[in-house]
Parts: sequence; structure tokens; C-alpha cells
Amino acid sequence: MTGNRPAPFTADDYRARMRRAARAAEDAGLAGLLVAPGPDLVWLTGYTPTAITERLTLLVLAAGQDPVLVVPALEAPDAAHAAGAPALTLRDWTDGKDPYAATASLLDGAGRFGVSDNAWALHLLALQQALPGASYVSLTEGLPMLRAVKDAAELAHLAAAGAAADATYEEIRKVPFGGRRESDVAGDLADLLRRFGHSQVDFTIVASGPNGANPHHEAGDRVIERGDMVVLDFGGLLHGYGSDTSRTVHVGEPDAEERRVHDVVREAQEAGFRAVRPGAACQDVDRAARAVITEAGYGEYFIHRTGHGIGVTTHEPPYMIEGEELPLVPGMCFSVEPGVYLPGRFGVRIEDIVTVTEEGGRRLNDTTRELVIVD
Repeated sequence: MTGNRPAPFTADDYRARMRRAARAAEDAGLAGLLVAPGPDLVWLTGYTPTAITERLTLLVLAAGQDPVLVVPALEAPDAAHAAGAPALTLRDWTDGKDPYAATASLLDGAGRFGVSDNAWALHLLALQQALPGASYVSLTEGLPMLRAVKDAAELAHLAAAGAAADATYEEIRKVPFGGRRESDVAGDLADLLRRFGHSQVDFTIVASGPNGANPHHEAGDRVIERGDMVVLDFGGLLHGYGSDTSRTVHVGEPDAEERRVHDVVREAQEAGFRAVRPGAACQDVDRAARAVITEAGYGEYFIHRTGHGIGVTTHEPPYMIEGEELPLVPGMCFSVEPGVYLPGRFGVRIEDIVTVTEEGGRRLNDTTRELVIVD
């Protein structure tokens, strides 16, 4: 760590990631990986194009070959300054030339390639024409664990992001809720996330009263009233890594059912956390949390998965959901966020980011999970 900031990643870090990815592709029977601008490219190279356009930018990775970044000539200077650039060979192309033919020359024309999920159809279709004997699979399907297991440096980044989100929650509890619009409180959340170091705010859900029954409610003009349950869900990127936490507060004293539902969700969140251990399946976390809510009689009102991975994006594999049998591995990071949503009335969600350790799980969010009363 440098002060409160995790140490930045070096060219050697990116070189190691690209080697690891190429080996994983080979082990999965893939001829290589084709990585377009997006989170996979950022994770592998540290490079984010200044403008993502119809011009092809593509990282080509294959075991036994040096990594090559195919890049438009006008963006090559920026690519050359990326943190991972010393580990790359840049192959630029100019307007009027065929970048797909240039890319094809780097590939085995009969191979099967992993392609980043967010590659443009425009580019993939053109590559298919240039390499009619090749086939393709999405990285989520072909290499679902590519970014799932974090190293110590990545965990430090995620811990710093979690601490900043916790500091944001401690401060938002002090602001007035009653008589203000949801959007006002959402603005406070965004300001606080930035104050505590976030460079990017991805979401600030403030869902009051009946709006709390919508898990992805967009903060709006509804005036928060005394007696409202309010779901807060907020996060973004700090030093390139994500935060994401949820707490549910109440304006004034809650009634007995509101307290009961909150207690059920808190117990479910604890059960999901306790299910985290190496070798357990992702679905075991979902099952543990869901069982508590179902036993309490609210099973039909828990309407989403228990969790999602987090890293250079705030939502990524792995997913804590029934049917996902991937085993938990030390270094995985994901949310544990059960909820109950009573249509027309209120909702409750409690969310922490958790990392898998050799012994079990470790939370990266440490604020109270008890029901907090706000003004």
C-alpha cells in the first residue's frame, strides 16, 4: 500500500496475467483469446481506449506467442503509454487498410478462440469472414474463472473500495431522510463516494417505502416519509476496482413486521456468509441464504440471485445462484445480498462483499447490519 492507496499494478503484473490467461485458454482447448475493449482488456493490459469506435482494437493471446495488441494507428500513442504496454507488441493499422486480415495472420485459421463478451458483432463477423475455418466461444462460457480469483494486490484494491463504501454509509446515516426526495439522498451518496476516493459512481439506489419492493429502483422524485423503510445500494470504482454494498434503514421507529423482515434478511445474509468456504459450490451460498427466508415464509419475495462477482467491474462472474456448481476458491470475491420485497409495501436488502479465504470467508464491508433508525 502507498498511504491509503493500494500500490499500482506494474507491467510485470500485466505480463503475468496475460501468461496466465494464455495458459488457461490452452488448458481449455482454445487456440487463443481475442480481447476487445472492456473489462477483460483493462484487467489484462491496463489499457482503456480513449474512444471505443468502429475501428478494431483487439488483444491477441495464445500460448507460446508474445501478446499482440492490434490497434488503430491514431490510438497507438495512447496504447503505448498503458501500464501493461511493455509486455505487449503493438501492431497498428491505418484507415483504408484491412485490420481483420492483419489479425487473421496472427491466428491459426482452424482454431477455436475465446472472445470477450463485449466484442462488437461488427468485428466478430468480419473476423469470421477472414477466418472461415475458425470458431468462437464467449469468455464467460469458455473461461468463466479468468478474472474470478484475485491475487493479493487485487484484494487490497477491493478492500480499499469496500472501506470507502463503508465510510460513505457511516456518513449517509447522519443526513436527513424524511421530507427529502430519493434523488437528493442519492446525490449525497454519490458525493460521499467521490469524497472517499471513488473515481466512478456506478449506482446509488435509494428506494423508499413501496419503491423498496423493486430491487433495481432508480432514485426518483418520491419524497421520503416518516415510517418508510429505505433500501440503500451503492457502489462504483476506486483505483479501478469495485465497491457494492446495501443496507436498509428506517425513518423513525419501525413496526413489528418491518423489524421481523429485516431480522430475517440479516439472518439470511449471515447464513450465506457462513456457507462461504473453499470447495463449496457457488449455489451453496444461494441455498443457505434462501433457506432462511423460505423457512420464515417469505421465499416467494426473494426474487434474485444471492450474489455476483466483483473486480474491475461491479458485476461479473462468479454468480451465487442455484445451478452454478463452480467451486469456491480462495481469492474469489462476490456479494452476498439476500432480500425480501413485499409489493406495494417495502423491501429489505443487506449486502456485503465477501472474499474466500483458506479458512472460510472474509467480509470486505464491516458496517452494522442491524436496522438503523434515521431522521
